[in-house]
Amino acid sequence: MQCDLEPMKLAAYLDGEVPEAQAAAVRSHIAGCPACAAEVAEIVSLKRSLLEARGHFVPRAELRARVMRQQMAAKKKARMMPNWLWPALATVAAMLMISVAWMHYSQRADALSEVADLHVNMLSSANPVDVVSTDRHTVKPWFAGRIPFAFNVPEFAGSDFALLGGKVAYFDQQPGAQLLVSMKQHKISVLIFKESPEMSRTFAASKSTEARNGFEMETWSSGGLRFVVTGDTEPASITKLAGMLRQVNP
Repeated sequence: MQCDLEPMKLAAYLDGEVPEAQAAAVRSHIAGCPACAAEVAEIVSLKRSLLEARGHFVPRAELRARVMRQQMAAKKKARMMPNWLWPALATVAAMLMISVAWMHYSQRADALSEVADLHVNMLSSANPVDVVSTDRHTVKPWFAGRIPFAFNVPEFAGSDFALLGGKVAYFDQQPGAQLLVSMKQHKISVLIFKESPEMSRTFAASKSTEARNGFEMETWSSGGLRFVVTGDTEPASITKLAGMLRQVNP
């Protein structure tokens, strides 16, 4: 069977550039099209490789110290500058502040896109989880020794949710847990990573709940861990599942 979905549509969908009305149709198509599912997995892998490579080029401490010394020297010279230069300096300072703000926004957007990619990659995979079980007492112990932290899984019996399993996922080159939870026809990812200063700064500007790439997301930090819940269901369901996780991971 030949696929009639345009290749650029998949890339636009993963970049969050497809309207929500069309995004739902694309998700449905990926779920039933092995060729597109494989293409999505390849695109997600490429995007993650690029993000990881970008993190390798970080200014060294020596460079940062030299910049600081230059900034201090510039402040000393500024005391002797004529008054007519101050408006120009103020403009430059404002532009720098905007640049820094945009950098933080870009980092946050990249982080949220990466989370969405992890969820899409799980949905498009022929084997979405490595441990298949609806029993939290089976899924939680499976992660022991595979990730450098422990977490609790809520009891889903009697709720609107059902645990399907889990796998090890990587964010910013750090291993974490990714649980797959179902709610009726919807699939929801629960991602848990060890909180770090870099991760805290990245998500600091994030709203507790927001939409990204057609998925609702809720993120918070608790007990030294970073939690992200994401799926294509309504925000109220994401918040409800997040609440259950918060209760058992205070």
